[in-house]
Amino acid sequence: MTAKTLPVYLSEKQQTLDHLNDGLVSVLLDIAEACKKTAHAVNQGALTHSLESLDSINVQGEKQQALDVISNDIFLAFSDQNPFVAGLVSEELPDVYIPKQVHKPSTNQAAIKRYLLAFDPLDGSSNVSLNISVGSIFSVLQCPATVQEPQAKDFLQAGKYQVCAGYAMYGFSTMLVITLGEGVNCFTLDQATGEFVLTHAEMKISPDANEFAINMSHQRFWEPPMQRYVGECLQGVEGARKKDFNMRWVASMVAEVHRILTRGGVFMYPIDSKIKAQGGKLRLLYEANPMSMIVEQAGGASSTAYKRILDIAPDSIHQRVGVVLGAKNEVDLVSTYHKG
Repeated sequence: MTAKTLPVYLSEKQQTLDHLNDGLVSVLLDIAEACKKTAHAVNQGALTHSLESLDSINVQGEKQQALDVISNDIFLAFSDQNPFVAGLVSEELPDVYIPKQVHKPSTNQAAIKRYLLAFDPLDGSSNVSLNISVGSIFSVLQCPATVQEPQAKDFLQAGKYQVCAGYAMYGFSTMLVITLGEGVNCFTLDQATGEFVLTHAEMKISPDANEFAINMSHQRFWEPPMQRYVGECLQGVEGARKKDFNMRWVASMVAEVHRILTRGGVFMYPIDSKIKAQGGKLRLLYEANPMSMIVEQAGGASSTAYKRILDIAPDSIHQRVGVVLGAKNEVDLVSTYHKG
């Protein structure tokens, strides 16, 4: 059987998905190219001396890695050349970025649909010096038809309005996982041909799980319902859940979600007393929303522990939220405990 490449897959899906027009296909193919280039930069990190931390601090108040800046610049460069990208927001930029396209649609081309891109250019970048999997996360929204140069308010759309979402994982192989709102599919980069090839079709998450991922060093800051849930998991067969759980933590959301897609489980970065004032740890537009869309499309669930993430109307482009996502029955149980 001939391997199905990403361009072929998208061409076939255009026959059945009304929203998958030539413009959106163009955006997705450029995102894929940006991911390939970022994968190369990550793989060459030690050889190009780009694994070091910089003296600069990004808009999140976090110390930047050299690869954070490199990967961000790669995504900006591909957006600059794509006439269908109206604007983007990034974890590494304080404000909206307007691409410098040479062929930007004019006002008399209102029929041309353009898109807003929100992305985390290098999720888990603190792991790059450890040779642990890192990745890129992206979300694509429809740009309002009458808007030529989008502002922050144009990005403040609930996650349920995403037209597609995905992530790339840079590990022992480079993988691109996408959802077009109709299931989840994973493509692996064939180094011989330079093409992303469909390797994992229609990925699904089991509703039950015996594995959870959370940063236990924050336990003393958790709210009581989260203390209860994790405590019951740790009690194993002797506790209220009557079964043993494995615990994992990689400090890379891409790696955590990919593990859930391949073998199940639940990932949690809950709101706690240390980060409550800022709303949580993970960013809504370019981390929580795209990952929530992927997880839900694979049959899982995603919540802040109090409400469905994809229903949240954002109030800023860098808004943060608590995140609980993965196996539906586990996410529902966490939510039940929090709603008390």
